[in-house]
Amino acid sequence: MATIHQGRARPAQASGLELSSEPAAHSVNDEVVNDGGDAPPQSAYALQLQRGFPRLRFDDQALELNYRRVHLDNNRAHISRNLLLGIGFVVGFSALTHLVLPAAVNRLLDLIRLTVLGPVFINALVLVHTRLYQRWYPIICPYGAGVFGVGVVVLAVIAATQGVSLIASVVLATIYNYFMLGLAFRPALNASLLVLVSYPVVATLAGIPAPQRLVDIGVLLFTNVIGAIVCYSLERANRTNFLESQLLMETARRDGLTGIANRRTLDEHVDRVWSQAAREGRPLTLLLIDIDHFKAYNDRFGHQAGDECLRRVAWSLTGSARRPLDIAARYGGEEFALVLYDAGRQHAEKAARQIQAGIEALAIAHQASPATHKCLTVSIGIACIHPMSDRSHYGFIQLADEALYAAKERGRNCIVIMDKEYGGLTTGSFRKESAVAADVTH
Repeated sequence: MATIHQGRARPAQASGLELSSEPAAHSVNDEVVNDGGDAPPQSAYALQLQRGFPRLRFDDQALELNYRRVHLDNNRAHISRNLLLGIGFVVGFSALTHLVLPAAVNRLLDLIRLTVLGPVFINALVLVHTRLYQRWYPIICPYGAGVFGVGVVVLAVIAATQGVSLIASVVLATIYNYFMLGLAFRPALNASLLVLVSYPVVATLAGIPAPQRLVDIGVLLFTNVIGAIVCYSLERANRTNFLESQLLMETARRDGLTGIANRRTLDEHVDRVWSQAAREGRPLTLLLIDIDHFKAYNDRFGHQAGDECLRRVAWSLTGSARRPLDIAARYGGEEFALVLYDAGRQHAEKAARQIQAGIEALAIAHQASPATHKCLTVSIGIACIHPMSDRSHYGFIQLADEALYAAKERGRNCIVIMDKEYGGLTTGSFRKESAVAADVTH
């Protein structure tokens, strides 16, 4: 691992800590070392598309949870409308039974509607329009769908004892459970099978003739087969669309050459975590990493070798940005950026050590370098501050840029951390003189 030594004291106007690193000597030939290195982490969306999901479940738990969250969010308005449609469905059949059944029977049916079906729809509507939706709707709704279906079965059987066939209402309830409630395939299937099983039980207890039971069961069985096939296909299509759309978005947010986040993604991320860190009072760290003498490398080995070098360096950096709010990105050209959330000075120094050790471990020959060890190195400028709500993140980026400038001016292959300088920083006014005021010992 590269060793890091603290430089001499710096003047007050540029009091950032300076660290330098000299990697151990390597025996390298005058050729590009390309053993493949570490590959960038493959997209979880692409991997899942390749593997498929015949069981309608993603292998990665985080991916599965994200799909469910997105699916529920996208269908929230539709579910709300469909619940109102279900209430209309119940009211409509109630009106029909009042036309054809005796008053005493209708009173019993209305009681079941008010005490069983009504609460199911009311509770579902409450869940859809509250914060409890994401957490509890997928858990409670399958049970509600089953209760709703069984309730409709009871209504249909009571009507059948009076010579009125309402098996169509059970068919509609089955279709409703499969397609109208936003349920995943398995919960929808379970709720609908409960309806299918309950019908022969209730019909037998009510004394419905066997021929009528047989025909009705056949109708419900075919309804479930068709509903299950279509519901399964629909969820597969939804999951495929989710993976493809997320992969497309991910591709747009990645740098085409290196595969890590691009500049636009970095800017959006910094803007977001800046506000969050200011609210939560957390420190924020930005590392700007520049490959030393990269133009000379390109001139010596060619642009294809230069591109491969950029890829390997980028892939190495991703190991230092593994937490949810951290990000590694290509800043531009041969410069990269690393944003670390809730990371103080000590964390920043440790990350910089790891980065230089990772680059050293790549052992990329650089015979065109003016340095004595003839191996690819990087200079790192670090801004480590506590964001303030009354200031923008542009000064944060400028401070890291000044630290990187200082690192390159002091001989390259070193690390400069600035934090106290932020208090006297005028955003947009790059302090070249102050940034290089102190000299360095290696």
